[in-house]
Amino acid sequence: MIYLDNAATTYPKPRSVYQAWNRAMTAYGANPGRSGHAMSMAASRAVFASRSSCAEFFGAEPENTVFTLNCTHALNIAIKGLARPGAHFLLSDIEHNAVIRPVHSLAESGMSYTIFESSPDPGQTVLNAARGITPDTVALICTAAGNVTGQRMPLTELADLCRRKRICFIVDAAQGAGLLPISLKDGINIICTAGHKGLYGPMGTGLLLTDGKYPLKPLMEGGTGSASESLTQPEFLPDRFESGTINTPGAIALGAGVDFVKTRTVQRILAHEISLCRSLCGMLRSIPGVRVYSGIDSRPERFAPVVSFNIGELPSSEASSRLSDMGFCLRGGLHCAPLAHKKLGTLDTGTVRFAPSAFTTPEETRQLAKAVEKLSRNTK
Repeated sequence: MIYLDNAATTYPKPRSVYQAWNRAMTAYGANPGRSGHAMSMAASRAVFASRSSCAEFFGAEPENTVFTLNCTHALNIAIKGLARPGAHFLLSDIEHNAVIRPVHSLAESGMSYTIFESSPDPGQTVLNAARGITPDTVALICTAAGNVTGQRMPLTELADLCRRKRICFIVDAAQGAGLLPISLKDGINIICTAGHKGLYGPMGTGLLLTDGKYPLKPLMEGGTGSASESLTQPEFLPDRFESGTINTPGAIALGAGVDFVKTRTVQRILAHEISLCRSLCGMLRSIPGVRVYSGIDSRPERFAPVVSFNIGELPSSEASSRLSDMGFCLRGGLHCAPLAHKKLGTLDTGTVRFAPSAFTTPEETRQLAKAVEKLSRNTK
């Protein structure tokens, strides 16, 4: 099988990630931060090394770097941690359900939200966002890049807007981390991301990184191994948001994934994946009946490396299933992003999504294009 579903989860992982996981399971088989014996201390040191590496990558402090179950978990901590009576949230029209669902849930409890229109033109996006800010707005939440078309958001400009309006800026970096330069040093207040996508960590890992300017209420409480005499959750990070035993092997392996990205460099990985996407777009656009939903071939600086497409009238779920039978792993459907599909006009059909990784080759991309051409001919 040729795996091309890396926007959902990268596969394969670098060898160093597998090695880090195995080492954590065999050498650090104790709870970090819970005991004073040698194995627990070794686990604590390994987790801290991973935490420090992740913090450095995103311009954060290690103590403000929280390990989570995934990006959705991190976003729920951030969004619900800012919730208060009458709070208003602002989000873009290409957000993943990991953003829209928790915000919509809060709206059912007396809060509110506004969806602003995004645009490939950064200035227009910022202007549209500014129009949605109200006196009750507590946060602007947006993706670093959409997971359907790859449209990038102007993070630096939106961060400046939020700073001037004194509202929290939360970035869903699930589709940008490891590919795009995303840092708290650029004015972002909170970064939420998955560990299992562009950071090449295991599934069941994620990160919340904060500059500490906007205190958050904890989403859950419990044992942290610290301040155990108190019945209230610790105020200090990361303990405030890490109740219970963390995914220790996952956290350590995630650090190895981040180190892989650092060594390969974000710039090199992005250039490689953009080249593959542009090449695929050119081949797909030459196939009669295939519709491509991406501008990466004409404006690569405004798009992250994913390509969505449809084959004639074939439902995207059926198209991806047939491509699977031909040896290709791609995702079909709505990609948990109904807002983006509504904007694109594909809410009823969904799309087939090609998402390469650092390990995808030009030959694999050409083979996919040939398979799509064959499928297109056979479905007429």
